[in-house]
Amino acid sequence: MFNSLSDRLTATFKNLRGKGRLTEADVDATVREIRRALLDADVAVPVVREFTGRVRERALGAEVSGALNPSQQIVKIVNEELVEILGGETRRIRLAKTGPTIIMLAGLQGAGKTTLAGKLSKWLKSQGHSPMLVACDLQRPNAVTQLQVVGQRAGVPVFAPHPGATSTELDHPAGDPVAVARAGVEEAKRTLHDVVIVDTAGRLGVDADMMEQARQIRRAIVPNEVLFVIDSMIGQDAVNTALAFDEGVNFTGIVLSKLDGDARGGAALSVASVTGKPVMFASTGEGVDDFELFHPDRMASRILDMGDVLTLIEQAEKSWDKDEAARMAKKFADQEDFTLDDFLAQMQQIRNMGSMKKMLMMMPGAQNIRQQLEQFDEREIDRVEAIVRSMTPHERVAPKIINGSRRARIARGSGVHVSEVNGLLERFAQAQKMMKKMAAGGGMPGMPGMPGMGGGARKGAKPAPKKKARSGNPAKAAQELRDAEARRAAGPKALPTGASFGQQGGDFDPSQLNLPKGFDKFLGGSK
Repeated sequence: MFNSLSDRLTATFKNLRGKGRLTEADVDATVREIRRALLDADVAVPVVREFTGRVRERALGAEVSGALNPSQQIVKIVNEELVEILGGETRRIRLAKTGPTIIMLAGLQGAGKTTLAGKLSKWLKSQGHSPMLVACDLQRPNAVTQLQVVGQRAGVPVFAPHPGATSTELDHPAGDPVAVARAGVEEAKRTLHDVVIVDTAGRLGVDADMMEQARQIRRAIVPNEVLFVIDSMIGQDAVNTALAFDEGVNFTGIVLSKLDGDARGGAALSVASVTGKPVMFASTGEGVDDFELFHPDRMASRILDMGDVLTLIEQAEKSWDKDEAARMAKKFADQEDFTLDDFLAQMQQIRNMGSMKKMLMMMPGAQNIRQQLEQFDEREIDRVEAIVRSMTPHERVAPKIINGSRRARIARGSGVHVSEVNGLLERFAQAQKMMKKMAAGGGMPGMPGMPGMGGGARKGAKPAPKKKARSGNPAKAAQELRDAEARRAAGPKALPTGASFGQQGGDFDPSQLNLPKGFDKFLGGSK
């Protein structure tokens, strides 16, 4: 959504690097580029004017002139001001003290209210709540049916006593959405649901009938939250629409839908600043799980290409199988071999986190490789899984036995070329070596050792002697094992008397070394 804006801002800040002091002309040129970038992103003109004014005022102040790195200080100022116009801090749903929490959705037709109702209910369910959907959009054809389908996907019950208009019976009496909303709240109380989400009707444009109906529903159910759902791709018109709904129903929060689109994203930066109401949630895809709490500070970091590692960690914690992670940690600690079965399990864990492209775009500096990420084929994971599943259980545990004929069979079974099987086995062999080195305390290859993790051998240190490989002959291997046990039973060879500290022969008196009391028992040759 913010790719174009992010590219412009990143290019602007690159021009400031390497400057030990910023002149007023430098600041004016930077602010001018920021203004152009925001206007190109369809941010409302009053918001742009206020934003650039604050940035210029702070950039010419003491916090930049006295900074060791003025360019980084400018980035910090822009980041803080972006957080401010996006709402300042994360705003969560205010739950009712008694009875069910009532959430009313409002917005134009096509903004994505019905789909978002299902996403919000699924998210609340994952938070430990028991939500129920109420179908009050009785004007749009098949709106009630759509909500029932979305509710089924989310695993949430839908209260729909009236079928509403259908595509085949457009003249069907629409029913009373106010009565349906009131009955839905009563049904939630009776069935002990703690959250009620009311989906209301919209129009193609703001009109008096829609606003009057929304006001009547609000007066009838007295919601704890009224969420205004807005399409992130509508551009400059977002401000006028938001102001009209704020005046009509006095919404308490904003939800941005279609944030995964390729529009310029000005709505997200304009609505919160103009209305003074916080952005609470964002819809980021087509799936029921593509929904997240809106964090202004994290969104500002994404726009400035500083990444969003916190959201990435939260997604990993939510989707990662703790039992599988514990199993892998134990296997790693026991220095067991990393097999293709383990590799397949890790791939499935990553898939559960969602789109690989979205995850990689949350990493700092991802804008620099955006073109490569856009060319990344999500189906590559499916092909890898097909290759591994085409192997026998023994081949997954011992991939070294996979010869030419086995590779050809695996390629036919997975529908890929033999070269893809070869490439996967080569990459797996490298990963296996890395896992063995880390498990043995050697740290990451090519990286200095970390405290407590070994690695990073000192310069000039001799490499550790390699262990003698065990023979493949069973009889010879058994004999080598018996010889090793005999050597361990015999214990270390005794040192010649007086050989310690370079002395040759003669009795050695530890008292001459002025050692701590009782330390002489640790020295060889003591009596």
